[in-house]
This record gives sequence, C-alpha cells and structure tokens, in this order.
Amino acid sequence: MILWILLAILAVIIVIVLVCLIRTVTVKPTEALNAKVNKPDEKRSMAYGKSLSKLVQIETISSRYNEDRSKFYKFHEELEKMFPLIHKNLEKHVFNGSLLFKWTGKSDKDPILLMSHHDVVEAGGTWKHEPFSGDIADGAVWGRGTVDTKASLFCFLTAVEELLKDSFTPACDVYLASSCTEEFSGEGAPLTVQYLKDQGVHLSMLIDEGGMIIEEPIGGVKGTYAMIGVLEKGYGDLKFTAKSAGGHASAPTKNTPLPRLGAFMQDVEKHNPFKVEFNETVKEMFKRLSPNMVFGMKLVFCNLWLFAPILKKLMPSISPAGAAMLQTTLAFTMASGSGGLNVLPQEAYVTGNLRFIPHQGTDESIAVITEVAKKYDLETEVIYKDYPCPVVDYKGSPFKLVEETIHKVYPGIGVCPYTMTGGTDAKYYSDVCENALRFAPLYINGQQYASIHGLNENINCDSLPLGVDFYKEIIRNAPAK
Repeated sequence: MILWILLAILAVIIVIVLVCLIRTVTVKPTEALNAKVNKPDEKRSMAYGKSLSKLVQIETISSRYNEDRSKFYKFHEELEKMFPLIHKNLEKHVFNGSLLFKWTGKSDKDPILLMSHHDVVEAGGTWKHEPFSGDIADGAVWGRGTVDTKASLFCFLTAVEELLKDSFTPACDVYLASSCTEEFSGEGAPLTVQYLKDQGVHLSMLIDEGGMIIEEPIGGVKGTYAMIGVLEKGYGDLKFTAKSAGGHASAPTKNTPLPRLGAFMQDVEKHNPFKVEFNETVKEMFKRLSPNMVFGMKLVFCNLWLFAPILKKLMPSISPAGAAMLQTTLAFTMASGSGGLNVLPQEAYVTGNLRFIPHQGTDESIAVITEVAKKYDLETEVIYKDYPCPVVDYKGSPFKLVEETIHKVYPGIGVCPYTMTGGTDAKYYSDVCENALRFAPLYINGQQYASIHGLNENINCDSLPLGVDFYKEIIRNAPAK
C-alpha cells in the first residue's frame, strides 16, 4: 500500500515536471530578443543634441528650502528662444516657475497632456564632464538632467514646434506641462492640476516620465523593451517614537527606547508584515518578458501557478526592485536618540518611508505597521501620506495607442507594463486623469539608467530624433479610439 502511495506521488511529480517543461519550451522567443534601435540621421541627431545642451547648461537644481525661482525663469527664457512658435501660438500659464501650455485642437473633447519636469537634483562628486557643461562627447550630451528629464521635455516641445511649422492642428486639445518642483514633490504639479480642475478639464490620457527603452530590463531577460509604468504606488512618511523616564548611562535599565526601536526594526526586516501578491500588472509584465528569459528563469515565470508562493518568499533576496512591485515597502530612514553620550534618552525615534501598493492601500498598511509598533510600546505618527494612483488598464485604448506608437517608431521592440516603485508628478493628476502613463520614449543604456540621480548623467544624441517622432505620432493619433 505504501509503495503504491509513493508511486502515485512520484507520478504526480513527474506530471508536474512535464507540464512545466512543456509550458516552458512551447513559449518561443519574441521579436524583441534581436530587435535593434535604428540609427536616425546624424545631422538631425547632432542638431537636437546641441539644442538640448543649451537647456542642460542652465542649472535648475530645486530645493524645498529655496523659494527663489529666478533660475527657472532663466530656463523659460531659453525655451522661448528655442520654441518661438509654441510661445506665439499656444496659451501659456506659469505657476510660480512651473509651466503649462494649451494647444487648442479641433475639439475640446478628450484632451491629452504631455509632461516632463525641468528641475534637477544636485550633482555632487567627480564627473567625467562637468554636470552643467552640456558637453557633447562620444555621441552624447552630458550633464545633470539629460535623462531626468530635460531630454523628454525637449522632445515633446520639439515635436509640437515642428508640427506647428507644418501648420498641423491636433484633433483634440493638447496640454504641455513642466514643473520645477518634481524632485521634492513641491507645489508645481498640484497648482497645475488645480488650474485644470478650475477649467473643467478632464484628460483622456497623459504621458509623464517613468520607464524607458532599454536592453535587458531585468537581469536574465534578453532583448530590448519599452517599459511603461501603469501603476504608481502611494507614498508615506511615518515616525515611530519610544519613550521612557531616561536616566544615567552608568546604571542602564532594560527596554530603554533605543533597544525597543532596534527590536522593532529587526522584526520588520525579518518578518515582513505586508501582503505579497502578484498583481495583474506584474503578471502581465512577466508574461511579456518570459519568452526571452534564460531557461531557468523562463521555467519559473512561465509557471507562476506553481512557483508564485516560493517567489513571494525569495523575491526580496533575488531582486529588491522586483519585491517592491509585489507589496507595500517600508524603509527606515532617519533616527534620533539622546543628546548626550552618557544619557539614556527619554525619547527616541526612527522614521520610515512607505510606498503603498494598491492591494494593501495606504490606510490598511499604516494600520498594519502601527500594530507591529505597539508590540514594542512605540507611538506611531503619520507625517505625510497619499494614496496609490489609479492603475491604467494595459488593455485600454490609451495604453494601446502608446504601444502601437512604440512599434511604429521602434520596430520589433517589446512593450511591457510595469509597476513604478518611485514617484512622479503624475500622481497629482488622479482627479483629472485615469490614464496616466509613465514612459519617456528614449533609448538608453545601462550606464545612462544608473546615472539618474548619480554621476555622469548623459544621453545619446541619436536617441532624440526617435523621441521627437514618438510624440509627433501620439499627437497625430490622439485621442485614442
């Protein structure tokens, strides 16, 4: 009897293995595996590169602690020189340094908005080319803001300028937005949104920064893909405080504030309190990437029905970025204890930065971590919180429009929806747009991706013409049907 049971178990295992292997080998590689981005006309590439260089040379570092916006108005002056037809023909609004243009179309129904911010982060460290030199070398424009996000701003403004030169009129109203406060989540985008709400404008879609076009978007995935952010997590900052009577460090008591905070942080790292789920966006992403994965990964991701429970446990060790797509995350960021080297603190605290996933939203996630904190006699204070943005349907017409445009401008490139783990200005637009797509249509390499907020930020000049062509096609074919 036992033998028959063992044989039955073995048979089941063999069947499962065979099913997994069959599902894996029958999924054939896609065109994206060998897709190459075509090189545009060199003369056009260099002309665009020289123009972008002028924008990079204007230092536009933003800070919540500096209210002087003069540098941004200097940037606006350069835009006016560079794009005279836009400034002559479009309605312009300025919100304390942030820009909004309105291009009136044949109809005011289903308007669209293209956006990229013009502020940048600081540029410390030693650079190969000075961060605000705008040097053109090795076929690239070098400097802070090239990738994040003056290149995409330049591309859609150039697209509109050239369409205006051709006397083109869009089918719908087209809005162009660029805030100067994105890097610190400032008032630029909220002021822009409030203006749109006051005017009764509801957008059919918007395109902001986010994913880009890159080879091997995830380790083990071969090929070139356009990654489109369709889900942006919510944001929160919490403060966890431990209190006690304090005392002299020469006679320490047990369970003083710092050890309690330490035990709390260790507990959270060892025992994840948040729900881990493969949401529909992540499932679709892996479905589209799996055909071009190396065999071991392909075996796993073609058979999530079997391996998902294991991956939920292992993903943080395999890929922190991948794990962040599956759950609310909490990172401990700041701490404070006693003011004296020999004094036990009466009060100590740590802060935590949270990114809320839709399947366990802002309030539920805060409630969960508050309960964990209570076990260590900690008080939880919400410093700031917002909510996850509406998830864009990758089967919907706005996504399809972007997808079809990518295929036209970048033949053979794969297109994948994905979960944004960082934040963008698009999060402020939820009240006026359900279809906020996070995608900059620029082809970059691994070094350029790593240079965002890092050293030696640069972008290839020959990435710019295809970016311009992408935005032209979007404008010509909007609104999505």
